[in-house]
Amino acid sequence: MHLPMPATETLAIEFGRFLDESEGVVQTEQLFELLSAFALSLDFPWIAYGPLTPDQKIMKRVRLHPGAILNYPDESQEHYAEVCYDGIEPIFKKSRRQASPFRWSEVYNDVNTTEVERRLFDKAAKFGLRSGVSVPLHGPGVGVSVMTFARPCRHRIQTRTITYLQLAASHFHLRLAEFSNPAGTGHGPNLSPRERECILWVARGKSSWDIGIILGITENTVNFHIKNVLRKFNVTSRTVAALKAAALGIIEL
Repeated sequence: MHLPMPATETLAIEFGRFLDESEGVVQTEQLFELLSAFALSLDFPWIAYGPLTPDQKIMKRVRLHPGAILNYPDESQEHYAEVCYDGIEPIFKKSRRQASPFRWSEVYNDVNTTEVERRLFDKAAKFGLRSGVSVPLHGPGVGVSVMTFARPCRHRIQTRTITYLQLAASHFHLRLAEFSNPAGTGHGPNLSPRERECILWVARGKSSWDIGIILGITENTVNFHIKNVLRKFNVTSRTVAALKAAALGIIEL
């Protein structure tokens, strides 16, 4: 038995609404909420987005940038972060090798997928994430990002649905690039050496107190520099600021 498929007209209307509502949006969080609403209209309640970077020590391993944005169920987020860090997440591996979107089932049934990797899908299913579509996003700039749409049922995902999810993911990804580089210069805001140090450690998951200990400055001084970075990037989230700084090459993880 298959779920009723959204009519082509309905898909087009929902996608058009997403484009219209995202017009003029300048905050990543707000754009993510609009994308989440669009995905939900197509019966995908959970989405995750993040740029991938190669591990500098073991180039065959892949990990997700700490600036990832997701609305996965709380109990699954720890598992998600764990497999991303370990670099064995098969979705990320496939995203590096191809540009077209793919169903999770394609990866699960691939003869090259290991039993360890299949167990990751099985574990995700226990949290309710039973099927999904992942969209590799190559460019602009250097690196690869991936947008994943997940849902609690295992019914086959129709090709036309995947097409609209890909369009929405690409729109989100390009708008995020615009947020990072509104002037199109490719350089981003000018951060002081201390500001770069602080936002680098934010990207590595450190608190202001931790950063103060590492750099030998007070916690208040750390917060002062981070607030300056937020102002220069025109964002309210330190995680988003770290994401933008990494994407622009201002910091290297």
